[in-house]
Amino acid sequence: MSYKCGTIAIVGRPNVGKSTLLNHLVGQKISITSRKAQTTRHRVTGIVTQPEVQFVFVDTPGFQTQHVNALNKTMNRSVVQSLAQTDVVLFVVEAMKFSEQDRQLIALLPSTRPVLLVMNKIDREKDKGELLPFMDDVSKEFAFAALVPVSAKQGTQLDTLLEAIAPHLPENPAMFGEDEITDRNERFLASEFVREKLFRLLGEELPYSISVEVEKFEVLGNLRRIFASILVDKPNQKAIVIGEKGAKLKIIGTDARKDMEKLFGGPVYLELHVKVKSGWADDERTLKRLGYE
Repeated sequence: MSYKCGTIAIVGRPNVGKSTLLNHLVGQKISITSRKAQTTRHRVTGIVTQPEVQFVFVDTPGFQTQHVNALNKTMNRSVVQSLAQTDVVLFVVEAMKFSEQDRQLIALLPSTRPVLLVMNKIDREKDKGELLPFMDDVSKEFAFAALVPVSAKQGTQLDTLLEAIAPHLPENPAMFGEDEITDRNERFLASEFVREKLFRLLGEELPYSISVEVEKFEVLGNLRRIFASILVDKPNQKAIVIGEKGAKLKIIGTDARKDMEKLFGGPVYLELHVKVKSGWADDERTLKRLGYE
């Protein structure tokens, strides 16, 4: 049999579990997660290699239905580009929840490539008998190539999902080595791990005004020395991030460092600073420097 390899975009409205799905498919945490919407801001590639097929997943930001700044417009552009450039699309919805936001994104789905409907978070539904009628209703919105219920968090039905994707991938040699799990470098992953902790440990609105920039990344033998700045929009936000006597910033740094050490397989020295940069989310030059496509 010929080898198969192709790209698969994971799309959906914010907070349906796209990044959790990618991480569990890959078996490593490469895309950050939190309970807050819009945690994912970049396209992140995750690679799953099997003896006869290589799956190259592209986790996209949740599609924004209200463009409030240049950052949101950039994230939406990333979603549209992924829809246009990949071989297969996974449209992820949350079990028993289908909104107008979902419907707006369906309008963007390509008609020239296979789109699979993935119903996530089935573990949350006590009455499993309601899942199939819900999935049937959503399937009437678009000509999906397959319907797959999963629980990304529990790892349920992920093998079934891979089996459903494989027939739709083109015959190609592998794009990546069998041990590779992402095309993102450690510098990028380090900044994302810090940003994840900001989303998880700060108040409801503050994380959306924050970004992270790695200013120096050194590898000394098995040790990584990382110096990063947390960019905030307003002066009063700086004090909130730092916390009383630096307590909040210390927790953010410690938690991020532990994630880095687990993924990088070695000790990490992490130094964080907080800087005020008003209007960064509307500054095209800053967005480009921070790696937003």
